[in-house]
Amino acid sequence: MTAAATTRTWSGPSARRRLEILRRSRTVAVVGASDNPARASYFVTTYLLASTAYEVWFVNPRLAVAGGRILGRVVHPSLAALPGVPDVVDVFRRPQDLPAVLDDALAVGAPTVWFQLGLWDEATARRGEDAGATVVMDRCLKIEHARFHGGLHLAGFDTGVITSRRGGRPV
Repeated sequence: MTAAATTRTWSGPSARRRLEILRRSRTVAVVGASDNPARASYFVTTYLLASTAYEVWFVNPRLAVAGGRILGRVVHPSLAALPGVPDVVDVFRRPQDLPAVLDDALAVGAPTVWFQLGLWDEATARRGEDAGATVVMDRCLKIEHARFHGGLHLAGFDTGVITSRRGGRPV
């Protein structure tokens, strides 16, 4: 990969704007949701269900065809099959799938498309913005939510320790 290929010229929403997105949103569709507890999408969805008031919808055509469920909830085959328009489409797919996922999100009228950590496609992001959507890339919805709501340790998880001592050591 050349240096030009790794140079990022697109900048997404500011931290303040991401907080606004999280505050105004009520529904999150997780595209690429998995029933495998070792997958990042599973970890994120368990957090969203346990720690937020969001209504979470799962999208995975392979699991939906098999009548599968994730965490006891219905899995939908596509964004178009959801019971409503999601406020946020949280994407856990391969980079080459991002343009098609964006097309699907735009087709249902989703206002925000959120590409998870490691997902970066500037052309797709620009196309989404040109169509009127807000696009977030290379950020984890769970980490951002926890960061803004006081539940994030530097390592990315809640330690459960409350203290005012330096170093985070309990008294």
